[in-house]
Amino acid sequence: MNRRNFMRLGLAGAGLMTLNATPLLAETKQAELIGAGGLFYTKENAGRFAGKIATHLPTIEIEKSTVKVTTAHEMNGFEHYIVKHILLDKNYQFLDEHFFNPTTDKVAISTFNLPNYSGTLHVLSLCNKHDLWLNSVEL
Repeated sequence: MNRRNFMRLGLAGAGLMTLNATPLLAETKQAELIGAGGLFYTKENAGRFAGKIATHLPTIEIEKSTVKVTTAHEMNGFEHYIVKHILLDKNYQFLDEHFFNPTTDKVAISTFNLPNYSGTLHVLSLCNKHDLWLNSVEL
């Protein structure tokens, strides 16, 4: 087999593998979040930080088009604090973020205005010691 035919066959095989994997990935994404309990943490998958759910999982309050995010966590200077809150859309695409300054912010509360958004909203809270936490809500 010459090199060109070998490359064509290899690319065709890679394309078929991608097409066949798509339904499997879609089913997995729906059933469970890939990375939960390791790359990031959720209430259901707190991984090595199972005892930290209450102070690290962001709570989400919705009032009309305003989203209020709170993480019930100490703001102990740069020693231990919530770094930021991040909003992602239903496809896990970035919407907005709010950074905290642990020398001036006494609580980890952020407010976002989302007047034209509906669907699943994913909220992330990042702790400088206990990693990234995800919670979601339907708007």
